[in-house]
Amino acid sequence: VSVDGSPWLSMREGLDMLQQKGHEVVVVAPEVSIHMKPYKNLVMKMYSVPFTQEDMDKAFKAFFHITFEEGSFLE
Repeated sequence: VSVDGSPWLSMREGLDMLQQKGHEVVVVAPEVSIHMKPYKNLVMKMYSVPFTQEDMDKAFKAFFHITFEEGSFLE
């Protein structure tokens, strides 16, 4: 089971290497995510979550706004 964001983006290269060595790679991921979309020849097993893509997008935009547009709480 992978996680969304940077860990997933970093993991894809390793998964490619495993496939090249003959391993079957199955990725278990939530139906709703930011970055985890079907990728090359990976088998994707999706599971349902209690929120929609719209909910995820709103939460991500709010996080982005607070983090990068309002400035740091350390200021």
